[in-house]
Amino acid sequence: MTDRVLVLNAGSSSLKYRLLDGSTGAAEASGAVERIGEDTGTLTHTVGGEEHTEERRIADFEDALRSALDAFDRHGPAIDTSGLAAVGHRVVHGGDLFSEPALVDDRLLATVEDLVPLAPLHNPANLEGLRVARRLFPDVPQVAVFDTAFHQTMPEHAYTYAVPLAWREEHRIRRYGFHGTSYAFVSRRAAELLDRPVEDTNLVVLHLGNGASAAAVRGGRSVDTSMGLTPLEGLVMGTRSGDLDPAIHGHLHRELGWSLDEIDRALYRESGLRGLSGVNDFREVTRRAAAGDEAAGLAFDVYAYRVRKYVGAYFAALGELHAVVFTGGVGQHSAQLRAAALGGLSRLGIVLDAQRNEAVATDARAVSADGSAVAVLVVPTDEEWEIARQALEVVRASR
Repeated sequence: MTDRVLVLNAGSSSLKYRLLDGSTGAAEASGAVERIGEDTGTLTHTVGGEEHTEERRIADFEDALRSALDAFDRHGPAIDTSGLAAVGHRVVHGGDLFSEPALVDDRLLATVEDLVPLAPLHNPANLEGLRVARRLFPDVPQVAVFDTAFHQTMPEHAYTYAVPLAWREEHRIRRYGFHGTSYAFVSRRAAELLDRPVEDTNLVVLHLGNGASAAAVRGGRSVDTSMGLTPLEGLVMGTRSGDLDPAIHGHLHRELGWSLDEIDRALYRESGLRGLSGVNDFREVTRRAAAGDEAAGLAFDVYAYRVRKYVGAYFAALGELHAVVFTGGVGQHSAQLRAAALGGLSRLGIVLDAQRNEAVATDARAVSADGSAVAVLVVPTDEEWEIARQALEVVRASR
């Protein structure tokens, strides 16, 4: 049986893909189709380190996937159904119904559609990706891997909001959490770096990118996470507010006459770093702050302070901590952010080594001082490999 898996990530107007070996993570090709449904779309296909880009109108998701398959035909490597073990799909929200990846069938599609109210910005696109791939690869097993699944191990006291019973039981209002595939991959890799069994490893993992979240992971299982019912709660993000007083919605509606849709749009797309500084790229925020831009300086400080608070909170939740782990674009590349978020925590046993922290590197590594009771790790995530790995496990188990 081949270990080749085609991983698909369907967004609202984009389709990202990677062809890789689910056992080793070795990638054969990757790409993205962007601006689907607009006048001019872009397809970028990368193979052997060479990037091929073309622009044309991409009508819909089926057109996007057919365009990607055509790029495989023209630029390589060749794909045929007999050479694929599975197609693995990222699905954002599985509610409390999916704690593991699952084979895609009509029943799963119906269930994911029922969950659309919990993720109206993400699940519809994920569903379209599932349906299109089933049509184009009818003989290849399709596997859905859910962002929320990793966090289904949270104890009831951690995922329960203090809201009326009817909200919780009838409307599924609870904490779900996201970035689950990233946490699964990074937690396992961190345990390897620490030379500890994953079952005996307690971690605070910080997935910091344009979307950002934190998780407390005990023995490879999530016990708490910062995102909630939606990916809006928690840390400051590129364009999302993170934690805020829930009464702000009512205040803006009463005082300014804003609709709920207008408020949601502002909190999802105009807040976070963009709302604080005018830009959502953390590198640009850091550059402007260093140049004396006060708004950018404040944005950096708010971002770092929120990370710092969650580290302390999750240390307390775990009781014992073996490592703080940084991943995601910001977590992996911003030594300044790591220093600001963890500086002064030596009383908690967290001590950075400045030289290690500031060294330019791309591999998984420790950046803590030799005597630090709690390790500080930088671990590049690989969500596509994790999706492929889980998809391969599901297919093997089903045979």
